[in-house]
Amino acid sequence: MITLEENKKWFKDAKMGMMVHWGLYSLLGGEWKGQRIRDIAEWIMHCYRIPVSEYQRLAKIFDPIYFDAEEWVKTAKSAGMEYLVVTSKHHDGFCLFKSEVDSYNSVDATPFGRDIIGELAEACYKQGLKLGLYYSQCLDWHEPHGGGYTKEHYHACLERKCLFGNTWDYPDNEKKDYSLCFEAKIKPQLKEILTNYGDLCLIWFDTPMEEQTPEQSRELYEMVRKYQPACLVNSRIGNGMGDYVSCADNVLPEEYTDKLIEAPVTLNHTWGYKYFDNDWKSADKVLEIMKKCNEKGANLLLNVGPDHLGRIPAPAVDIFKELGEKSKK
Repeated sequence: MITLEENKKWFKDAKMGMMVHWGLYSLLGGEWKGQRIRDIAEWIMHCYRIPVSEYQRLAKIFDPIYFDAEEWVKTAKSAGMEYLVVTSKHHDGFCLFKSEVDSYNSVDATPFGRDIIGELAEACYKQGLKLGLYYSQCLDWHEPHGGGYTKEHYHACLERKCLFGNTWDYPDNEKKDYSLCFEAKIKPQLKEILTNYGDLCLIWFDTPMEEQTPEQSRELYEMVRKYQPACLVNSRIGNGMGDYVSCADNVLPEEYTDKLIEAPVTLNHTWGYKYFDNDWKSADKVLEIMKKCNEKGANLLLNVGPDHLGRIPAPAVDIFKELGEKSKK
């Protein structure tokens, strides 16, 4: 078993990893009732104010018959990736793993009935690729007490200021209490992903909202240290904590740093699958971005969004293969 310091050294030298955004939103592909989303596809529930009762019906038809964990891992390795980061739960609250505290997951709520994270963990172990798990710890639009209900932010998709939480199903913001969601769902699910899927190289938290207190960020961080002592935690755990810095989306570091840092970048213009976004970065462009990141001491975390059947889009697969071939030269 490696130590935290050894894992930090590995991360500093990793150079590049692959990120995957996949969930119920992949079924919609960026389109809702004849409207094409102008922004990132995984935010479609929020952008179109889709009611929970309607959105969760997607789980009943989630049956990605072409999902193959081994193929995903082979694709990542073909590009020269050193690690894979997968959305175990995004802001819509749906989990790609078996959860004992919420049946809204790929095993219990879908005809697919499989533990996607479990299969990816096994494939990574077999093929020698490190696995990290993304987990949205504050935003959860499926929960009445999910965060994002106290302060307005400018939302690029809606082109106006709005609250980031679910205010269409749960409009009474004054009665919301994030600590209820935190205790009932966030903490126990974090424990599940930390204890059920072997050694993880990192936990990729996201969107810390104003409701999340320093004490809560500290509690999550200490949970990671308790159950996986060598596992790294990114800065989006919030409140100035974490073992390494996650840059803003599609933003590269401007100066060199010897600290641990990573730049998450999309391969096209979205994180989740959007069927009409075919503006893919070329392998040469990706190599250029990676070089800029590495020169600043940062890893490149390159994202792709598989489709509703579990397939990584063919153009992306081709880019990954070309990337691997060119990076060897």
